[in-house]
Amino acid sequence: MADVVLHLRGPIIAGPDDIRAQAWVVDGVITYAPPEGARDIRSIDGWVLPGYVDAHCHVGLGPQGAVSEEEAEAQASTDRDNGTLLLRDAGSAADTRWIDERDDLPKIIRAGRHIARTRRYIRGYAHEVEPDQLVARVRAEARAGDGWVKLVDDWIDRDRADLAPCWPRDVLTEAIAAAHEEGARVTAHCFGQESLYDFAAAGTDCIEHATGLEPETVAAFAEQSIAIVPTLINIETFPDIAASAGEKFPRYRERMIDLFERRYDTIRSAHEAGVPIYLGTDAGGHIAHGMVPAEALELEKAGMSPVEVLGAATWGAREWLGRPV
Repeated sequence: MADVVLHLRGPIIAGPDDIRAQAWVVDGVITYAPPEGARDIRSIDGWVLPGYVDAHCHVGLGPQGAVSEEEAEAQASTDRDNGTLLLRDAGSAADTRWIDERDDLPKIIRAGRHIARTRRYIRGYAHEVEPDQLVARVRAEARAGDGWVKLVDDWIDRDRADLAPCWPRDVLTEAIAAAHEEGARVTAHCFGQESLYDFAAAGTDCIEHATGLEPETVAAFAEQSIAIVPTLINIETFPDIAASAGEKFPRYRERMIDLFERRYDTIRSAHEAGVPIYLGTDAGGHIAHGMVPAEALELEKAGMSPVEVLGAATWGAREWLGRPV
């Protein structure tokens, strides 16, 4: 195929205001100038988009933690086969650096391994530490990743029988400052309301899920340009999580149901306020890979226009991640 030139006959959507009629793929590079000389040219008609970005996924992660290289390859291949060419891995217990050597698999931007409070997250997923160890672990993961660190903040606190933040605000502030000193940005798993106040005050760069946004935190996120990655197809699992809480954790059960029922209104309010929103599926663990189109439809239900959704899944996400089209 090295001598074959693909002639793409569009429309070719390279950006919100950049639509081309045709393009060519020459030696693996897209060009808008016709190739010179006699070449084997094969034409393809249809809509052409940049490769999708999944801004929240987990390659190499399964329900019990790290998976084999064969399974990690299958996960990445599924993403590729469904149009995703850039992944922000929001925490994985597996070493997937070997994927960087594979030109046939998506490129990965890693956040190291999750950092969670001891016994406050899914077993086998995270480095579990106490507050006095957080700053050192953040520095280590900042150096191990590709410019991101992933924290786990709220998770069920069995003593309170409800979601509760994991980190004191002063420690969190110091940890985020340490990540920034190391040249990394910080994102965090947050379902509930309380933790979002702490992360906004501490200067985070991004929040995953963000189902607990309220008017005050929406305003703070918009003012500080704190991005969110809603992972709405993951939020679809909240009723099952609530059901599993049963009668043992009634406050937790009711909280998860409430967060689920107002999920679209929450994201719509953030969008209308100007909070940056990017598409992520939370693939890995219990969510299947290759689900970017499904998440795109969910973002549209939350009030984003089709062009805005495309931006959140392609050119906008690439600019945010420093990997432009």
